[in-house]
Amino acid sequence: MMDRRTFTGVLAGTTAMTMLGCAGRTKESAAEPKSAGTAAAAPSGRLALYRSVGEELAQFDVDVAGATLVQRGAVLLPANIQYVWQHPSRQTLYVTSSDSGPGASGVIGANHHISAFRIEASGKLQPHGKPQPLSSRPIHNSVDATGSYSLVAHNNPSGVTVHRINRDGTLGEQVRQPANLDAGVFGHQVLTTPSNRMAIFVARGNDAAGGKPEDPGALKLFNFKDGVLTNLASVAPGNGYGFGPRHLDFHPTQPWVYVSVERQNKLQLYRMQADGLSREPAFARDLLAEPHNKRPRQLGGPVHVHPNGRFVYVTNRADHTVPYEGRRVFGGGENSVVVYSIDQTTGEPTLLQHIDTRSIHVRTFALDPSGRMLVAASIMALPVREGAGVRTVPAGLSVFRVGADGKLDFARKYDVDTGKKTQFWSGIMRLPAS
Repeated sequence: MMDRRTFTGVLAGTTAMTMLGCAGRTKESAAEPKSAGTAAAAPSGRLALYRSVGEELAQFDVDVAGATLVQRGAVLLPANIQYVWQHPSRQTLYVTSSDSGPGASGVIGANHHISAFRIEASGKLQPHGKPQPLSSRPIHNSVDATGSYSLVAHNNPSGVTVHRINRDGTLGEQVRQPANLDAGVFGHQVLTTPSNRMAIFVARGNDAAGGKPEDPGALKLFNFKDGVLTNLASVAPGNGYGFGPRHLDFHPTQPWVYVSVERQNKLQLYRMQADGLSREPAFARDLLAEPHNKRPRQLGGPVHVHPNGRFVYVTNRADHTVPYEGRRVFGGGENSVVVYSIDQTTGEPTLLQHIDTRSIHVRTFALDPSGRMLVAASIMALPVREGAGVRTVPAGLSVFRVGADGKLDFARKYDVDTGKKTQFWSGIMRLPAS
């Protein structure tokens, strides 16, 4: 994110979502265009960056003007943190955790939960009710625009679960869903649309491997009412073959949905319609600076639209290793943030910049609510060849200033000692008023 900004036209009685890359923005109708090109007002109040290493969720104060972070404290979850989402009221944080490994690892655990934390004005987190058990690994979670429901995406088996959110922000009972929900293969994200009448479930699929054919990917569209999902449509160009979406984000004022296609290293734009989404992308762009240089484990990452709607950001991730003098070292690939400008009439993205993250495999990143600072979080350390020697590039938080032209300028990197764990998630949030 992931990582989302305040949306124009917030539902009455709710406060806008503040975590960049997250759901919760609302407008009157997902298919009704609004005037484009108006910069979002910079939100006031204190900010916090939260990031996970294993089961630890750490808090950092954020200074946008100075492009600096200061660590304050941390809380522990029942297992490794998978994703985090803030309630529209800004008072509560919802965190999913699991002892299952990433999809490629094949490790299947038995400890899966969603937990609620109360957010103090200082950013300190306090447990808020009991963690609720989940049936399988949660890979993403979000909150609907009204703040009434928490939606959780599961990857294996692919599916969605929904919990009610009580008036005090604690988690309530799970909402029973129809048995015939079409969740595709390897779910990776679930978001309600700005109108809150529909949810989009991103099903990544899988590449062909080990004699097993490719699992097709899709954007699964569901009607959403009173916490219940019902099948609406499936968007799967080429029947989903050669289409491996990972994440999406909504434009703040126009009916445009930007999709990061992980397995094919693409950015695609879909238009929202009365019946969901266009069935084919209006535009598709390469993420890689060298799109014809095929490397193992070269993947597209998350996508976030700038709060002013004029730019969109996506990451490239690579962590392939090769043997060198008795050890495994980085085998090459692009680890960068890619910046595109957005045509305010058509939504067409145009490449502006590739900038190195100075780290390995950025899994998550976030923009601050004013859109002046971007922080990219890499998951792990990795040895890298340097001339005849080898040095280790540590995991870290790479901080960039965002210019008025949308381009990024590297400010600094905070190294993170992950040990044998990974820095799996990060996000920037506006804190509740004191």
